[in-house]
Amino acid sequence: MGLKAEARVTDLVGRLTLEEKIGFLVSKATGVSRLGIPDYNWWSEALHGVSDVGGGSNFKGPVPGATSFPQVILTAASFNVSLFQAIGKVVSTEARAMYNVGVGGLTFWSPNVNIFRDRDGEEVKRPGEDRCSRSKYAVAYVKGLQGTDGGDPNRLKVAAAVNTTRHDVDNWKAPIVTLSTPCAVKAGLVNESDVDTAISNNFATLMRLGFFNGDPKKQPYGNLGPQDVCTAENQELAREAARQGIVLLKNSNGSLPFSPTAIKTLAVIGPNANVTDTMIGNYHGVPCKYTTPLQGLMETVSSTYQLGCPNVACTEADIDSATSLAASADAVVLVMGTDLSIEREDHDRLDLFLPGKQQQLVTEVAKSAKGPVVLVIMSGGGLDVTFAKNNEKITSIMWVGFPGQAGGLAIADIIFGRYNPSGKLPMTWYPQSYVENLPMSNMNMRPDNSTGYPGRTYRFYTGETVYAFGDGISYTQFNHRHIKAPRLVSLGLDASHPCRSSKCQSVDAIGPHCVKTFEVQLRVRNAGNREGSNTVFLFMTPPAVHRSPVKHLLAFEKVLLGKKEKAVVSFKVDVCKDLSVVDETGKRKIALGKHVLHVGSLKYSLYIMI
Repeated sequence: MGLKAEARVTDLVGRLTLEEKIGFLVSKATGVSRLGIPDYNWWSEALHGVSDVGGGSNFKGPVPGATSFPQVILTAASFNVSLFQAIGKVVSTEARAMYNVGVGGLTFWSPNVNIFRDRDGEEVKRPGEDRCSRSKYAVAYVKGLQGTDGGDPNRLKVAAAVNTTRHDVDNWKAPIVTLSTPCAVKAGLVNESDVDTAISNNFATLMRLGFFNGDPKKQPYGNLGPQDVCTAENQELAREAARQGIVLLKNSNGSLPFSPTAIKTLAVIGPNANVTDTMIGNYHGVPCKYTTPLQGLMETVSSTYQLGCPNVACTEADIDSATSLAASADAVVLVMGTDLSIEREDHDRLDLFLPGKQQQLVTEVAKSAKGPVVLVIMSGGGLDVTFAKNNEKITSIMWVGFPGQAGGLAIADIIFGRYNPSGKLPMTWYPQSYVENLPMSNMNMRPDNSTGYPGRTYRFYTGETVYAFGDGISYTQFNHRHIKAPRLVSLGLDASHPCRSSKCQSVDAIGPHCVKTFEVQLRVRNAGNREGSNTVFLFMTPPAVHRSPVKHLLAFEKVLLGKKEKAVVSFKVDVCKDLSVVDETGKRKIALGKHVLHVGSLKYSLYIMI
């Protein structure tokens, strides 16, 4: 107990045989009774709440459920870093509570921050297509999971394992053949010292979690138990996370929010209108409880329900019943989209359309409706809903991702104006024509005009979109005004630098000039008559060298403003880190010349000189 962790790990590993060491290289590690090392299952999941996937945690004992937050892609749409961390903190508290009563693990294979793709079945558990926002999500969520609330920084509340390397095209994978570790060691393909290094990291993590330090109940978080899981506060955070992530994409003539007194009868139609499991996506546990969209809406106004399609595949649609209901109601809410039968791990989508006859159902209902029509899309990825975007009878469109256990409450909160929507799309919504020109097996980001390859993400794709990265409507309006930013940034290159004697398009993003930073200040004003949150995105367009991106996100900040209220938002820009681009050989370069900063419709030019 008196030794430092490093010395304790070295001593422990030195006492193990090769066979015992190898037993700790797998997720279900075999204990060593002679040294008092227990069996341990490393595989627990906590992408959006404690999950029973992997078997490290389960809900078979004194904890029958845990708070189920929205799937990651919807939480990412909030662009709220403090929310990311708050969710992580709740998840780690509930995980510790479960561990203390013998039904939970302490090591979680979360978060997943791989890049979001257009049809990938795993997109639901990723925080979007942008590298800046994915990075901020990962840092905040890991801090929430691992942070010890001001305690010993060498300890961990739970341990997170960030998934950053997998690029999934699940329907196009090739099999991989593997050597066992004992054979590999005997054949000289793996050194025993490599095994020692791997398990040393594992044991160091266990020690930081409190293993081998005596009675866990006498250590930090030892007092947590079932009473700390599914608390009212935790469940309210799940509702708040869904509200902050939901994206309002269309709202003709201010159709929303509805007035509960003006809407006497509401028609609720669609295969996702009264679902439970669909709302929590994949890698989920057992929620504390569910509130479906139908239940959430019924809490506010009298509602009548028609399924419309038997399921999201919608091979058959009961259009007559749905249109009859729509024609008799003051307003219609259609809850359509996908579920795990359409998009999931090991099952990529082949197109971007609403499945089956959903489009036909939506169109016919809108045609028959006597009042406003709201299309609610529950899905992990984007869909080509151009038909609805251009249909005047469909007055509002909102994307709700897979919104977690409280999704129905959050949807109703926004539709009836108890909450002002503030979510922004964390991914591009492409038209169907896009995927017809883009093989799933092509991993390139940049477009290729010679082959017609259109490129990926808002950074490189310049074609038509259904909705763009960062789109999202509020019930109020926000204005931005530039306050402070330089017009010229001089790198101050040494007199001997080659670019002093010859013309350069760019310089390496390494060296003494990489200490350069500057500040951008903006004034944000809520010009409307109700409180609302606004995500301020700071984009940059570099000079057109090295096949650079059209633009990329440098930073973002979410601010809450009362009606007519103003605030100043400041961003610190690191020249080499933020303004550099990757050249054709994979090296980071700072392009010389005009860079354009974007915030909404506001543009500001600055010049980088040698």
